Amino acid sequence: MNYTEFEELLKQSMGLDAASIGSSAIAHAVQARMAACELRDSPTYLELVRTSTNELQTLIEAVVVPETWFFRDREAFAALARIATEEWLRTHTSGVMRLLSLPCSSGEEPYSMAMALLDTGFPASLFHIDAVDISTQALTHAKRAIYGKNSFRGEPLDFRDRYFEATAHGHRLNDTVRQQVSFHHANLFSPNFLPGTEIYDFIFCRNLLIYFDRATQDSVVRVLQRLLNAQGVLFVGPSETGLLLSHDFASAKVPLAFAFRKIDATARAAAPASTRPARPVMRPPVAPPLIAKKTSPPPHLQNATSNASSRPGTPPAKPDEGMEKAAALADQGRLAEAEKACKEHLRSHGPSTQAFYLLGLIRDANGNLPEAAQYYRKALYLDPNHLECLTQLAFLLEKQGDDRGAQVLRNRASRVEPKRAK
Repeated sequence: MNYTEFEELLKQSMGLDAASIGSSAIAHAVQARMAACELRDSPTYLELVRTSTNELQTLIEAVVVPETWFFRDREAFAALARIATEEWLRTHTSGVMRLLSLPCSSGEEPYSMAMALLDTGFPASLFHIDAVDISTQALTHAKRAIYGKNSFRGEPLDFRDRYFEATAHGHRLNDTVRQQVSFHHANLFSPNFLPGTEIYDFIFCRNLLIYFDRATQDSVVRVLQRLLNAQGVLFVGPSETGLLLSHDFASAKVPLAFAFRKIDATARAAAPASTRPARPVMRPPVAPPLIAKKTSPPPHLQNATSNASSRPGTPPAKPDEGMEKAAALADQGRLAEAEKACKEHLRSHGPSTQAFYLLGLIRDANGNLPEAAQYYRKALYLDPNHLECLTQLAFLLEKQGDDRGAQVLRNRASRVEPKRAK
């Protein structure tokens, strides 16, 4: 059975590059929908998809497989909280800070954005998050705001105690966080997608561009440029940094946050702070502030580079300036220099989870998937519970057509959290 026409239809409707998830994933989705519709031949089903908006949406739902959890890549949320508090509040005497999560999937990302801000004492009345996704099923889950164990990965999970209530069906998010987020069903490739310019102060668009070919990526970045405020910050995934640098963006220079500003805004950020009076921040009694007393952030927002694990029985790794430098270089798109810094670290200090993981990301970004997989596996040998590495390697194997291997890794990731939730 030939699935080329289905692949082209999905590219036209949602920008999906079949190579990014593997043709087998699309074939499985088509076969499942044909069985559900009780159709035996693909031409008949193809005609149905072309003429039925509902069936096209259902096929899209079958193709989209969300892979997310709360505070995934914590550095991005720490950077959001710091920049919002140190910069936005001090330069805005009126108005509401607007944020966008695209795609928002089942809600873990936008809700994490809200919790990160609330934990700093950022007034709830001064920010609002728009969360957008193409999947109606994911949005239904997000609005319900009840989450199971797979949504709580890594440690610590102190935010769960503050913002969730345990129920028979899972952990229910409280209304304080929920009211900060509005969910919207929309297609990024629709001509009228989020009309307007410079709407958002912060945009999270992470691990979406990797699903598109280069021409489509360029088109999406232009949409993000239109939506982002001149002083705003855009967060992307670790494998997407090089693309931003070719579109008049510059790194915000926050290690492992993968945050970017428009080039003109980068110069403004380096200038002296505004003399306008800062808006006062009313801090709630929960959680210590991130900024006011120069204290460490809440545990769930701390930089993961200091938490890299090693084999059982070895002493915990000390914070290392060399790896911080390597991460900063990678975040700026200076991949060759970052690779050199990682290898120097390995020569000086021996095997390192973080060095192997970063080398895997660099190889991944350069399209060298076999070597990327080798480095990810080395990182997992040192730390079998490295969630980001498990996820990246699972995605890589899926792209190479190894669906079984990818599922094994996802199953491993799903077993990490229960060990820490006891």
